[in-house]
Amino acid sequence: MSGAPGPFFGLLDDHADEPAIHLGDYVATRKELAEASNRAAAFLSSLGLTRGDVVALWLPDGPAWLQFLFAAAHQGILVVPISTRYRRAEAHHVIALSRANAVVAAANFLDVEFAQIVRDIQREVTTLAHVIEIADPARFHAGADGHPKASGRPEDLLCTFSTSGTTGAPKLAVHDQQSCATHARVVASAFDIHPGDKTLCALPLYGVLGFVQAIATLAGGGACVLMPVFKAAAAASAIERHAVTHVFGSDGLLDAVFNVPAANLSSLRAGGFADFAGLTDPVMQTAEARWGLRLVSIYGSSEGFALMAARSPSESIEARSLAGGRLLSGDMAFRIVELDSETPVQPGATGELQIRGYNLMPGYLNNEAATVRSFTSDGWFRTGDFAYAEDDAFVFLSRIGDGLRLRGYLVDPTEIEAFLCRHPAVSAAQVVGVRIEGEGDVAVAFVRADREIAETDLLTYCRDGIANYKVPRRIVQLDAFPVIEGPNGTKIRKADLREQASRLLSSAAIS
Repeated sequence: MSGAPGPFFGLLDDHADEPAIHLGDYVATRKELAEASNRAAAFLSSLGLTRGDVVALWLPDGPAWLQFLFAAAHQGILVVPISTRYRRAEAHHVIALSRANAVVAAANFLDVEFAQIVRDIQREVTTLAHVIEIADPARFHAGADGHPKASGRPEDLLCTFSTSGTTGAPKLAVHDQQSCATHARVVASAFDIHPGDKTLCALPLYGVLGFVQAIATLAGGGACVLMPVFKAAAAASAIERHAVTHVFGSDGLLDAVFNVPAANLSSLRAGGFADFAGLTDPVMQTAEARWGLRLVSIYGSSEGFALMAARSPSESIEARSLAGGRLLSGDMAFRIVELDSETPVQPGATGELQIRGYNLMPGYLNNEAATVRSFTSDGWFRTGDFAYAEDDAFVFLSRIGDGLRLRGYLVDPTEIEAFLCRHPAVSAAQVVGVRIEGEGDVAVAFVRADREIAETDLLTYCRDGIANYKVPRRIVQLDAFPVIEGPNGTKIRKADLREQASRLLSSAAIS
């Protein structure tokens, strides 16, 4: 084959006979993945697809997904993943926004006929010339014979990630081959991934954390243990069966796996998680007490890659539980600025986290207006996250949209949540704000507790322990928080809690 295949395809260059993929009983080596990707590149070329074209992938995790990713990299084609949770309207939006020339779609997954849906969409999207139906995503596509010239270049756009989870009309953060390849190697080095290691890839490849953990595993010479459908018991079994060494995910995902009865997860050596469900403490304590696994908090985004920052396993459990961390590469940078002036704050002060570096997207695909709004005039990306600096690390607090202005004071709701969780009966807490005309933001807290506890007792506890302006107007006990399944794990639906809080305060005003 003529021509160098580009920096991303080069992740498969070494350790040809080592496994790259485990899926149930199926195993594919790195050489087999490379050869299958070459055949898929020839197939894409036979359809007339060339450098700069766009191919969407609507597939469950499996060999075919990775095969077409590397095939696209070989040819300089942009891959646009589509969530397997999406249905027609959402898929139509992504296909139209990306101006996809082809869609590689599963014939059927979980009783949804993806390929047929795409054929219906094809009549409405003029750029969409090809629908490539995959009968069995759990095996490699046959591809085509031939040796197309490798045309992928470092600056070619490689992959997009949705910025809005599983709802709404997402923007597509786009990254090029060089940044994807560089970050894969950075993460592999930071988490000590080597040939013979295995990562449980329980998060979908279409999400930024699922994607990064998979390519980092391949960059380190390890193997991806893929799970097209997550089930906690099956995940625990896969860890034991394959002697998995690395695990990443949300706190909810890991909590479910760690609590599978009689699971022996002692092969795990390293891992990280993001706190989406308020389960940091039990997840970290269980991992360390049962298997000596020193998990770390991690940070990332669609725009700046997952695993761009992390805590160190050498730190105390208290430090490792703090969201955020240290940047994994000296070629990344962060700063904390005031919200209004974007002037850097004093050390330790809270402000907006802004980032720049090789890991940062060049922009949102086909959305110049959103791209311009997201960057400062001097090239920093506005994350929209509250944080503060701590030596050479940062601590993530919350989304700016979740911040509260209580009686004129800017308050991070996680501060109130953490205080409530120190009550002996409270196991988890969420605090949201309701805007009341003439008063501004009013805090309302929702808690899960180990026993019934009177709201008046919790309010008294708050009045005795925190500033009076931080005391919630109401504290409501729930059996469970409302959640939504996203590409990186289960997240609490803050919007639902805000609606419930608004109803509570409205009812109180009427009565």
